[in-house]
Amino acid sequence: MSTPSTTTYVLRGVRPYGTDPVDVVLADGVVAALGAPGTVEVPEGAREIPAEGGSDGAGLVLLPGLVDLHTHLREPGREDAETVFSGTRAAAAGGFTAVHAMANTTPTQDTAGVVEQVYRLGQEAGWVDVHPVGAVTVGLDGEKLAELGAMADSAARVRVFSDDGKCVHDPVLMRRALEYVKAFDGVVAQHAQEPRLTEGAQMNEGVVSAQIGLTGWPAVAEESIIARDVLLAEHVGSRLHVCHLSTAGSVEIIRWAKGRGIDVTAEVTPHHLVLTDELARDYDPVFKVNPPLRTAADVEAVRAGLADGTIDIVATDHAPHPVEDKDCEWSSAAFGMTGLETALSVVQQTMVDSGRMTWADVARVLSQNPARIGRIDATQGRPIAVGEPANLTLVDAGATRAIDGRTQVTASDNTPFGGMELPGRVVATFLRGRATVLDGAVVDPASNSQNNRSDNTALEGAGR
Repeated sequence: MSTPSTTTYVLRGVRPYGTDPVDVVLADGVVAALGAPGTVEVPEGAREIPAEGGSDGAGLVLLPGLVDLHTHLREPGREDAETVFSGTRAAAAGGFTAVHAMANTTPTQDTAGVVEQVYRLGQEAGWVDVHPVGAVTVGLDGEKLAELGAMADSAARVRVFSDDGKCVHDPVLMRRALEYVKAFDGVVAQHAQEPRLTEGAQMNEGVVSAQIGLTGWPAVAEESIIARDVLLAEHVGSRLHVCHLSTAGSVEIIRWAKGRGIDVTAEVTPHHLVLTDELARDYDPVFKVNPPLRTAADVEAVRAGLADGTIDIVATDHAPHPVEDKDCEWSSAAFGMTGLETALSVVQQTMVDSGRMTWADVARVLSQNPARIGRIDATQGRPIAVGEPANLTLVDAGATRAIDGRTQVTASDNTPFGGMELPGRVVATFLRGRATVLDGAVVDPASNSQNNRSDNTALEGAGR
């Protein structure tokens, strides 16, 4: 499909949240009209996108644009793995309209200057809204608090702070961070990993690690930090977010904390919803990730926790790496997997197609809740309704596709789903009414340069 010459679209017979078909008009960056098929007045010259029934004949599913609270874009410093441009293109291809870019770049995103650099790179790329995550500590070293207030007051308006990749292991420093972010309604997102319990760890500690001779990574290393931090959050009355929760015990701790009224939220990654430590038996480093793939019982527990609302969101932890960092022996390989282009499909397979969640639930865990936690819910994760920003994703839920890392949009190919068939295909993504993906293909940025400039101006006016 060629790049459109208009910013007005009519989506024919689409199903918001998987419900009954409607026609939707997108104009001037918002949902301009919505009604039963054939009843909506279509502006002259609008570009029509017919639903055509979808691959299953039920019609394409319309969702609010997806929001990722946990993305590694690698720039600045590791442009050999990913750039803001390539990573946000991949995000758009996966149905995302906003991502939070983690702080473990080089230099670290621990000052106002660096987070503003990443924010501006996101504006220039124009594929999705990029919200930098600020480091909790200087250089992620866990010794001294970073410039939290300066990053919050910067043009990037940082509200999420994390040393992800490392744990804020010092309880005094963690307490101070939790107290500090209260001043501007920020949240500390903790990478729960007790470093002394995971020295040299390579995979989940259990039967498989014992049988194949790799150093184990015990579940308690994650659970002990989560238990400590929910109590710290309660003590100081602050917000805590738990990154990439992966064990059954962690789910129970979050469930207990929420029952106690503690202001804690938690995320699970797509790969922890479906993959297990059994995949390590062949020593393929594509399955090496932090936290490690756990047992089938853990996978069942996190699925149940996501379904019942104990776990608030799905976040990709998109972690691209160049070939040389993964195509090597297991012990030398980098931790991490790509995930932006497969996240929605994995959630559909594990949660929707299994009957555990509806498409409205998918919108909650992949759009509404992450936007709320990241404090960008004034513009992202909004309801599909007239007058709301046209940040939308159109999905062919009946389609299936074979995953091949070499053909994905991301600059790296370290997907753990290579060679697998996953359900669902993103047909179109709209960022404030501008198509970033059409007919499953990313739209040429050169054709959108004028729209990019106007969209960025609008964002600045909204005080992002």
